[in-house]
Amino acid sequence: MFDPCKVREDFPILKRKINNHPLIYFDNAASSQKPRQVIEAIKNFYENHNANVHRAVHTLSQEASQLYEDAHEEVAKFINANGIEEIIFVRGTTEAINLVAYAWGLRNLKKGDDVIVSLMEHHSNIVPWEILSNINGFNIKYAEVNNDGTLNYEDFESKISSKTKIVCYSHVSNVTGVINDVKRIAKVAHEYGALTLVDGAQSVPHLPVNVKDLDIDFLAFSGHKMLGPTGIGCLYGKRELLEGMAPFHGGGEMMREVSYNPKTKRCSISWNDLPWKFEAGTPNVGGGVGLMEAIKYLKKLGMENVKEHECNMTEYAMKRLSECRKVEVYGPKDTSIKCGIIPFGVDGLSSHDVALFLDNYGIMVRSGFHCAQPLHQIFKLSSSARVSFYIYNIRREIDRFIEVLKEIELI
Repeated sequence: MFDPCKVREDFPILKRKINNHPLIYFDNAASSQKPRQVIEAIKNFYENHNANVHRAVHTLSQEASQLYEDAHEEVAKFINANGIEEIIFVRGTTEAINLVAYAWGLRNLKKGDDVIVSLMEHHSNIVPWEILSNINGFNIKYAEVNNDGTLNYEDFESKISSKTKIVCYSHVSNVTGVINDVKRIAKVAHEYGALTLVDGAQSVPHLPVNVKDLDIDFLAFSGHKMLGPTGIGCLYGKRELLEGMAPFHGGGEMMREVSYNPKTKRCSISWNDLPWKFEAGTPNVGGGVGLMEAIKYLKKLGMENVKEHECNMTEYAMKRLSECRKVEVYGPKDTSIKCGIIPFGVDGLSSHDVALFLDNYGIMVRSGFHCAQPLHQIFKLSSSARVSFYIYNIRREIDRFIEVLKEIELI
Protein backbone atom coordinates (compact mmCIF):
# COMPACT_ATOMS: atom_id res chain seq x y z
CA MET A 1 0.00 0.00 0.00
CA PHE A 2 1.11 3.55 -0.69
CA ASP A 3 1.17 6.20 2.03
CA PRO A 4 -1.67 8.69 1.32
CA CYS A 5 0.05 11.28 3.53
CA LYS A 6 3.06 11.21 1.20
CA VAL A 7 0.78 11.25 -1.84
CA ARG A 8 -0.83 14.45 -0.52
CA GLU A 9 2.50 16.25 -0.84
CA ASP A 10 2.19 15.99 -4.64
CA PHE A 11 -1.07 17.96 -4.73
CA PRO A 12 -0.53 21.72 -4.37
CA ILE A 13 -4.24 22.53 -4.02
CA LEU A 14 -4.48 20.54 -0.80
CA LYS A 15 -2.40 23.22 0.88
CA ARG A 16 -5.23 25.72 0.38
CA LYS A 17 -7.50 26.97 3.11
CA ILE A 18 -11.21 27.56 2.48
CA ASN A 19 -12.93 29.95 4.90
CA ASN A 20 -9.82 29.71 7.10
CA HIS A 21 -10.10 25.90 7.30
CA PRO A 22 -7.82 23.32 5.66
CA LEU A 23 -9.29 22.13 2.36
CA ILE A 24 -10.96 18.72 2.58
CA TYR A 25 -11.83 17.60 -0.93
CA PHE A 26 -14.56 14.94 -1.00
CA ASP A 27 -15.91 15.61 -4.50
CA ASN A 28 -13.63 13.26 -6.42
CA ALA A 29 -16.43 11.51 -8.31
CA ALA A 30 -17.09 14.84 -10.04
CA SER A 31 -13.42 15.64 -10.72
CA SER A 32 -10.12 14.75 -9.10
CA GLN A 33 -7.32 17.09 -8.12
CA LYS A 34 -4.05 17.14 -10.09
CA PRO A 35 -0.56 16.21 -8.84
CA ARG A 36 2.37 18.50 -9.59
CA GLN A 37 3.78 15.83 -11.94
CA VAL A 38 0.76 16.27 -14.24
CA ILE A 39 0.81 20.05 -13.94
CA GLU A 40 4.53 20.14 -14.77
CA ALA A 41 4.15 17.76 -17.72
CA ILE A 42 1.51 20.03 -19.26
CA LYS A 43 3.63 23.11 -18.54
CA ASN A 44 6.69 21.45 -20.11
CA PHE A 45 4.73 20.58 -23.25
CA TYR A 46 3.56 24.13 -23.82
CA GLU A 47 6.96 25.62 -22.96
CA ASN A 48 9.08 23.26 -25.05
CA HIS A 49 7.12 21.13 -27.53
CA ASN A 50 3.92 22.94 -28.47
CA ALA A 51 2.88 22.46 -32.12
CA ASN A 52 0.09 20.89 -34.10
CA VAL A 53 0.34 17.13 -34.63
CA HIS A 54 0.57 15.12 -37.86
CA ARG A 55 0.64 18.37 -39.86
CA ALA A 56 4.28 19.25 -40.49
CA VAL A 57 7.81 17.89 -40.82
CA HIS A 58 9.44 20.43 -38.53
CA THR A 59 10.94 19.44 -35.19
CA LEU A 60 8.23 20.75 -32.89
CA SER A 61 5.45 19.04 -34.83
CA GLN A 62 7.38 15.76 -34.81
CA GLU A 63 7.93 16.03 -31.05
CA ALA A 64 4.29 16.89 -30.36
CA SER A 65 3.09 14.07 -32.62
CA GLN A 66 5.28 11.55 -30.82
CA LEU A 67 4.03 12.67 -27.40
CA TYR A 68 0.43 12.48 -28.58
CA GLU A 69 0.88 8.97 -29.96
CA ASP A 70 2.73 7.93 -26.79
CA ALA A 71 -0.29 9.11 -24.79
CA HIS A 72 -2.58 6.81 -26.80
CA GLU A 73 -0.15 3.94 -26.22
CA GLU A 74 -0.07 4.59 -22.46
CA VAL A 75 -3.88 4.46 -22.29
CA ALA A 76 -3.98 1.27 -24.36
CA LYS A 77 -1.58 -0.49 -22.00
CA PHE A 78 -3.41 0.83 -18.93
CA ILE A 79 -6.69 -0.89 -19.88
CA ASN A 80 -5.04 -3.76 -21.81
CA ALA A 81 -6.32 -2.79 -25.26
CA ASN A 82 -4.63 -4.21 -28.36
CA GLY A 83 -3.01 -0.94 -29.34
CA ILE A 84 -3.54 2.73 -30.13
CA GLU A 85 -5.94 1.81 -32.95
CA GLU A 86 -8.50 0.99 -30.26
CA ILE A 87 -8.04 4.24 -28.30
CA ILE A 88 -9.84 7.38 -29.46
CA PHE A 89 -9.21 10.63 -27.63
CA VAL A 90 -12.34 12.70 -27.01
CA ARG A 91 -13.32 15.48 -24.59
CA GLY A 92 -14.62 13.07 -21.95
CA THR A 93 -17.03 10.25 -21.18
CA THR A 94 -20.00 12.18 -22.55
CA GLU A 95 -18.47 12.68 -25.98
CA ALA A 96 -17.28 9.06 -26.06
CA ILE A 97 -20.83 7.80 -25.51
CA ASN A 98 -22.20 10.22 -28.08
CA LEU A 99 -19.57 9.01 -30.55
CA VAL A 100 -20.89 5.46 -30.22
CA ALA A 101 -24.49 6.64 -30.42
CA TYR A 102 -24.02 8.62 -33.63
CA ALA A 103 -21.09 6.89 -35.38
CA TRP A 104 -22.47 3.40 -34.71
CA GLY A 105 -26.08 3.77 -33.54
CA LEU A 106 -27.27 6.22 -36.19
CA ARG A 107 -26.37 3.72 -38.92
CA ASN A 108 -27.14 0.44 -37.18
CA LEU A 109 -30.28 1.01 -35.10
CA LYS A 110 -33.73 0.98 -36.67
CA LYS A 111 -37.38 0.54 -35.81
CA GLY A 112 -37.93 -2.83 -34.12
CA ASP A 113 -34.48 -2.87 -32.50
CA ASP A 114 -33.93 -2.67 -28.74
CA VAL A 115 -31.34 -0.76 -26.73
CA ILE A 116 -31.03 -1.77 -23.06
CA VAL A 117 -30.02 0.91 -20.54
CA SER A 118 -29.87 0.59 -16.76
CA LEU A 119 -31.78 3.01 -14.54
CA MET A 120 -28.66 3.79 -12.50
CA GLU A 121 -27.01 5.51 -15.46
CA HIS A 122 -25.54 8.97 -15.56
CA HIS A 123 -27.63 11.18 -17.85
CA SER A 124 -24.86 11.03 -20.46
CA ASN A 125 -25.68 7.33 -20.99
CA ILE A 126 -29.43 8.00 -21.21
CA VAL A 127 -29.97 11.25 -23.10
CA PRO A 128 -28.06 10.37 -26.33
CA TRP A 129 -30.08 7.16 -26.72
CA GLU A 130 -33.38 8.96 -26.13
CA ILE A 131 -32.44 11.60 -28.73
CA LEU A 132 -31.41 8.95 -31.24
CA SER A 133 -34.52 6.86 -30.56
CA ASN A 134 -36.64 9.83 -31.62
CA ILE A 135 -34.71 9.91 -34.90
CA ASN A 136 -34.42 6.21 -35.75
CA GLY A 137 -37.48 4.83 -33.97
CA PHE A 138 -35.81 2.01 -32.04
CA ASN A 139 -37.04 1.00 -28.58
CA ILE A 140 -35.25 1.68 -25.30
CA LYS A 141 -35.77 -0.79 -22.46
CA TYR A 142 -34.68 0.30 -18.99
CA ALA A 143 -33.25 -2.36 -16.66
CA GLU A 144 -34.51 -2.08 -13.09
CA VAL A 145 -32.45 -1.18 -10.04
CA ASN A 146 -33.15 -2.74 -6.64
CA ASN A 147 -34.31 -0.56 -3.74
CA ASP A 148 -30.81 -0.62 -2.24
CA GLY A 149 -29.29 0.77 -5.44
CA THR A 150 -27.81 -2.47 -6.76
CA LEU A 151 -28.47 -3.61 -10.30
CA ASN A 152 -31.29 -6.11 -10.83
CA TYR A 153 -29.35 -8.59 -12.95
CA GLU A 154 -32.32 -10.87 -13.49
CA ASP A 155 -34.42 -8.02 -14.88
CA PHE A 156 -31.51 -6.77 -17.00
CA GLU A 157 -30.84 -10.18 -18.51
CA SER A 158 -34.54 -10.92 -19.06
CA LYS A 159 -34.81 -7.82 -21.26
CA ILE A 160 -31.96 -8.89 -23.57
CA SER A 161 -33.25 -10.71 -26.67
CA SER A 162 -32.53 -11.24 -30.34
CA LYS A 163 -33.89 -7.70 -30.89
CA THR A 164 -31.23 -6.20 -28.62
CA LYS A 165 -28.45 -4.46 -30.54
CA ILE A 166 -26.52 -2.81 -27.70
CA VAL A 167 -26.64 -2.75 -23.89
CA CYS A 168 -25.43 0.38 -22.04
CA TYR A 169 -24.47 0.32 -18.38
CA SER A 170 -22.07 1.71 -15.78
CA HIS A 171 -19.15 -0.18 -14.38
CA VAL A 172 -19.52 1.84 -11.16
CA SER A 173 -22.51 3.97 -10.17
CA ASN A 174 -21.59 7.62 -9.77
CA VAL A 175 -24.27 7.97 -7.07
CA THR A 176 -23.79 4.92 -4.85
CA GLY A 177 -20.38 3.59 -5.87
CA VAL A 178 -21.87 0.14 -6.57
CA ILE A 179 -19.54 -1.98 -8.72
CA ASN A 180 -21.50 -3.82 -11.40
CA ASP A 181 -20.54 -7.20 -12.84
CA VAL A 182 -19.94 -5.93 -16.38
CA LYS A 183 -18.39 -9.21 -17.47
CA ARG A 184 -21.58 -11.11 -16.59
CA ILE A 185 -23.80 -8.77 -18.59
CA ALA A 186 -21.39 -8.71 -21.53
CA LYS A 187 -21.49 -12.51 -21.69
CA VAL A 188 -25.29 -12.58 -21.88
CA ALA A 189 -25.40 -9.73 -24.40
CA HIS A 190 -22.93 -11.47 -26.69
CA GLU A 191 -24.95 -14.67 -26.57
CA TYR A 192 -27.71 -12.70 -28.30
CA GLY A 193 -25.32 -10.95 -30.67
CA ALA A 194 -25.64 -7.56 -28.92
CA LEU A 195 -22.80 -5.11 -28.28
CA THR A 196 -21.89 -3.62 -24.91
CA LEU A 197 -21.09 0.00 -24.04
CA VAL A 198 -19.69 0.48 -20.54
CA ASP A 199 -19.47 3.84 -18.77
CA GLY A 200 -16.12 3.57 -17.02
CA ALA A 201 -15.95 7.14 -15.71
CA GLN A 202 -16.03 5.91 -12.09
CA SER A 203 -14.15 2.63 -12.56
CA VAL A 204 -11.05 3.33 -14.66
CA PRO A 205 -9.70 5.89 -12.12
CA HIS A 206 -10.35 3.69 -9.10
CA LEU A 207 -9.80 -0.01 -9.85
CA PRO A 208 -7.99 -2.26 -12.34
CA VAL A 209 -9.83 -2.45 -15.69
CA ASN A 210 -8.88 -5.05 -18.29
CA VAL A 211 -11.01 -4.74 -21.42
CA LYS A 212 -9.92 -8.12 -22.77
CA ASP A 213 -10.87 -9.94 -19.60
CA LEU A 214 -14.20 -8.10 -19.36
CA ASP A 215 -14.80 -8.71 -23.09
CA ILE A 216 -16.66 -5.43 -23.55
CA ASP A 217 -17.05 -3.76 -26.93
CA PHE A 218 -16.88 -0.08 -25.95
CA LEU A 219 -15.56 1.65 -22.82
CA ALA A 220 -15.87 5.38 -22.13
CA PHE A 221 -13.95 7.32 -19.48
CA SER A 222 -12.64 10.80 -18.62
CA GLY A 223 -9.16 12.09 -17.82
CA HIS A 224 -10.21 14.72 -15.29
CA LYS A 225 -11.56 12.08 -12.89
CA MET A 226 -8.21 10.24 -12.83
CA LEU A 227 -5.70 13.03 -12.01
CA GLY A 228 -5.60 14.31 -15.61
CA PRO A 229 -6.72 17.65 -17.05
CA THR A 230 -10.22 18.52 -18.18
CA GLY A 231 -11.15 18.32 -21.85
CA ILE A 232 -9.56 14.91 -22.50
CA GLY A 233 -11.15 11.48 -22.33
CA CYS A 234 -11.12 8.15 -24.13
CA LEU A 235 -13.30 5.78 -26.05
CA TYR A 236 -12.01 2.24 -26.24
CA GLY A 237 -13.57 0.17 -28.99
CA LYS A 238 -12.75 -3.22 -30.43
CA ARG A 239 -10.78 -2.62 -33.60
CA GLU A 240 -13.12 -4.53 -35.90
CA LEU A 241 -16.06 -2.41 -34.71
CA LEU A 242 -14.23 0.90 -35.09
CA GLU A 243 -13.07 -0.06 -38.57
CA GLY A 244 -16.67 -0.61 -39.63
CA MET A 245 -17.90 2.72 -38.25
CA ALA A 246 -18.03 6.03 -40.11
CA PRO A 247 -16.54 9.11 -38.38
CA PHE A 248 -18.53 11.15 -35.89
CA HIS A 249 -16.93 14.50 -36.82
CA GLY A 250 -15.64 15.71 -40.18
CA GLY A 251 -12.62 17.97 -40.68
CA GLY A 252 -8.86 17.91 -40.81
CA GLU A 253 -6.82 14.80 -39.93
CA MET A 254 -9.72 12.34 -40.02
CA MET A 255 -9.53 11.77 -43.78
CA ARG A 256 -6.79 10.36 -45.99
CA GLU A 257 -7.87 12.08 -49.21
CA VAL A 258 -10.51 14.52 -50.41
CA SER A 259 -10.81 14.58 -54.19
CA TYR A 260 -13.05 16.86 -56.23
CA ASN A 261 -14.68 15.37 -59.35
CA PRO A 262 -15.49 18.11 -61.92
CA LYS A 263 -17.97 15.81 -63.66
CA THR A 264 -20.12 15.00 -60.63
CA LYS A 265 -19.23 18.29 -58.91
CA ARG A 266 -18.80 16.33 -55.67
CA CYS A 267 -15.89 15.42 -53.43
CA SER A 268 -15.01 11.80 -52.72
CA ILE A 269 -13.46 11.14 -49.31
CA SER A 270 -11.42 8.27 -47.92
CA TRP A 271 -10.96 7.96 -44.17
CA ASN A 272 -7.70 8.02 -42.26
CA ASP A 273 -6.39 5.06 -40.28
CA LEU A 274 -7.53 4.33 -36.73
CA PRO A 275 -7.72 6.07 -34.35
CA TRP A 276 -7.21 9.30 -36.29
CA LYS A 277 -10.34 8.97 -38.40
CA PHE A 278 -12.36 9.69 -35.24
CA GLU A 279 -10.17 12.63 -34.11
CA ALA A 280 -11.13 15.45 -36.46
CA GLY A 281 -9.42 18.82 -36.19
CA THR A 282 -6.61 19.98 -33.94
CA PRO A 283 -6.62 17.64 -30.93
CA ASN A 284 -6.05 18.43 -27.28
CA VAL A 285 -2.36 17.49 -27.35
CA GLY A 286 -1.59 19.10 -23.99
CA GLY A 287 -4.50 17.20 -22.48
CA GLY A 288 -3.16 13.94 -23.89
CA VAL A 289 0.26 14.66 -22.38
CA GLY A 290 -1.38 15.38 -19.01
CA LEU A 291 -3.45 12.20 -19.16
CA MET A 292 -0.35 10.16 -19.97
CA GLU A 293 1.43 11.54 -16.92
CA ALA A 294 -1.64 10.88 -14.75
CA ILE A 295 -1.70 7.24 -15.84
CA LYS A 296 2.01 6.88 -15.08
CA TYR A 297 1.32 8.25 -11.59
CA LEU A 298 -1.53 5.80 -10.98
CA LYS A 299 0.49 2.87 -12.33
CA LYS A 300 3.28 3.70 -9.90
CA LEU A 301 0.79 3.51 -7.01
CA GLY A 302 -0.81 0.33 -8.39
CA MET A 303 -4.50 0.17 -9.20
CA GLU A 304 -5.11 -2.67 -6.75
CA ASN A 305 -3.66 -0.42 -4.05
CA VAL A 306 -5.83 2.48 -5.20
CA LYS A 307 -8.90 0.28 -4.88
CA GLU A 308 -7.85 -1.04 -1.46
CA HIS A 309 -7.22 2.46 -0.11
CA GLU A 310 -10.66 3.62 -1.22
CA CYS A 311 -12.31 0.55 0.26
CA ASN A 312 -10.59 1.24 3.59
CA MET A 313 -11.69 4.87 3.49
CA THR A 314 -15.27 3.91 2.62
CA GLU A 315 -15.49 1.31 5.36
CA TYR A 316 -14.17 3.77 7.94
CA ALA A 317 -16.51 6.54 6.75
CA MET A 318 -19.55 4.27 6.89
CA LYS A 319 -18.65 3.26 10.43
CA ARG A 320 -18.27 6.88 11.54
CA LEU A 321 -21.45 8.00 9.75
CA SER A 322 -23.42 5.46 11.79
CA GLU A 323 -22.65 7.62 14.85
CA CYS A 324 -24.71 10.50 13.43
CA ARG A 325 -28.33 10.52 14.61
CA LYS A 326 -29.89 12.50 11.75
CA VAL A 327 -27.78 11.21 8.86
CA GLU A 328 -29.14 8.59 6.48
CA VAL A 329 -26.83 6.81 4.05
CA TYR A 330 -28.44 5.80 0.76
CA GLY A 331 -27.65 2.72 -1.29
CA PRO A 332 -26.04 -0.52 -0.12
CA LYS A 333 -24.21 -0.61 3.20
CA ASP A 334 -21.94 -3.48 2.11
CA THR A 335 -18.63 -1.77 1.37
CA SER A 336 -17.24 -4.85 -0.41
CA ILE A 337 -19.39 -4.10 -3.47
CA LYS A 338 -18.63 -0.37 -3.56
CA CYS A 339 -16.00 2.09 -4.66
CA GLY A 340 -15.34 5.18 -2.56
CA ILE A 341 -18.68 6.96 -3.03
CA ILE A 342 -21.29 7.52 -0.30
CA PRO A 343 -24.57 9.39 -0.87
CA PHE A 344 -26.33 10.66 2.25
CA GLY A 345 -28.88 13.08 3.64
CA VAL A 346 -29.41 14.98 6.89
CA ASP A 347 -32.92 14.94 8.27
CA GLY A 348 -34.70 18.26 7.85
CA LEU A 349 -32.12 19.80 5.49
CA SER A 350 -31.76 19.87 1.72
CA SER A 351 -28.60 18.45 0.19
CA HIS A 352 -27.57 21.96 -0.85
CA ASP A 353 -27.99 23.24 2.72
CA VAL A 354 -25.73 20.43 3.91
CA ALA A 355 -23.11 21.14 1.23
CA LEU A 356 -23.08 24.87 1.99
CA PHE A 357 -22.73 24.23 5.73
CA LEU A 358 -19.81 21.86 5.11
CA ASP A 359 -18.24 24.41 2.74
CA ASN A 360 -18.08 26.89 5.63
CA TYR A 361 -15.61 24.47 7.21
CA GLY A 362 -13.59 23.87 4.03
CA ILE A 363 -15.22 20.50 3.24
CA MET A 364 -16.14 20.07 -0.43
CA VAL A 365 -19.01 17.65 -1.18
CA ARG A 366 -21.44 17.31 -4.06
CA SER A 367 -25.17 18.02 -3.76
CA GLY A 368 -28.09 17.52 -6.14
CA PHE A 369 -28.99 14.71 -8.55
CA HIS A 370 -25.39 13.99 -9.60
CA CYS A 371 -26.69 13.76 -13.19
CA ALA A 372 -28.62 10.62 -12.26
CA GLN A 373 -32.21 11.68 -11.68
CA PRO A 374 -33.90 8.31 -12.42
CA LEU A 375 -31.88 6.62 -9.66
CA HIS A 376 -32.94 9.34 -7.20
CA GLN A 377 -36.54 8.65 -8.19
CA ILE A 378 -36.02 5.01 -7.22
CA PHE A 379 -34.70 6.17 -3.85
CA LYS A 380 -37.68 8.58 -3.60
CA LEU A 381 -35.26 11.48 -3.09
CA SER A 382 -35.40 15.04 -4.36
CA SER A 383 -31.59 15.12 -4.14
CA SER A 384 -28.68 13.84 -2.08
CA ALA A 385 -25.31 14.93 -0.75
CA ARG A 386 -22.34 12.83 -1.80
CA VAL A 387 -18.83 12.26 -0.52
CA SER A 388 -16.31 10.54 -2.75
CA PHE A 389 -12.73 9.61 -1.93
CA TYR A 390 -9.45 9.27 -3.78
CA ILE A 391 -5.77 8.50 -3.25
CA TYR A 392 -4.99 11.64 -1.23
CA ASN A 393 -7.85 11.43 1.27
CA ILE A 394 -7.05 10.32 4.82
CA ARG A 395 -8.95 9.24 7.93
CA ARG A 396 -8.29 12.51 9.72
CA GLU A 397 -10.38 14.24 7.06
CA ILE A 398 -13.26 11.84 7.67
CA ASP A 399 -13.05 12.50 11.40
CA ARG A 400 -13.32 16.23 10.77
CA PHE A 401 -16.23 15.66 8.38
CA ILE A 402 -18.09 13.72 11.10
CA GLU A 403 -17.41 16.48 13.66
CA VAL A 404 -19.04 19.05 11.37
CA LEU A 405 -21.97 16.75 10.56
CA LYS A 406 -22.64 16.43 14.27
CA GLU A 407 -22.71 20.22 14.48
CA ILE A 408 -25.23 20.28 11.63
CA GLU A 409 -27.44 17.87 13.58
CA LEU A 410 -27.74 20.47 16.33
CA ILE A 411 -29.41 22.98 14.00
